[in-house]
Amino acid sequence: GRAPVTRAGAHPGDKVAIAGELGWSACGYELLLRGVDGPPKALSRHRSPEPPYAQGPIAASAGATAMIDVSDGLLADLGHIARESDVGIDLEPGAFPIPDELAETARRLDVDVLTWMLTGGEDHALAACYPAAAEIPQGWSVVGTVLKRSADSSAPRVTVAGTAWAGPQGWDHFA
Repeated sequence: GRAPVTRAGAHPGDKVAIAGELGWSACGYELLLRGVDGPPKALSRHRSPEPPYAQGPIAASAGATAMIDVSDGLLADLGHIARESDVGIDLEPGAFPIPDELAETARRLDVDVLTWMLTGGEDHALAACYPAAAEIPQGWSVVGTVLKRSADSSAPRVTVAGTAWAGPQGWDHFA
């Protein structure tokens, strides 16, 4: 009964938040590729993700201005919001909730845990933008800010701590 929350509604000053867990599927995939043991949760989430479906309507009711599922990686999918809303997005690495078990597995495998969280997508989390004054619903974590689009057309649409992310942004279906 309400209009959908699309990718095209984000505005400078909005808060960027996530619902669901990021990085577990990428961790499980890495464990399978290497043929090593790791947290059962990682393998389980890679094989059977648990999307936070109920958080979508909650976000819409809380005033989300733009929303997307994170299936191709947070950087790649936030790039869709940034392009369709004609904005920039900056993520704050220290704001991400990083479970100890996921961080420890990344250390053991000599992988940057943030890489899993930013570029792995098969956890099927949700990302949404909320007005600066909005109360963020329970179950969501604020991880960044929507910015005015840079006049430099070659500037990245999504940055991490103000800097372009070095390496893949996530899954690219056309690469």
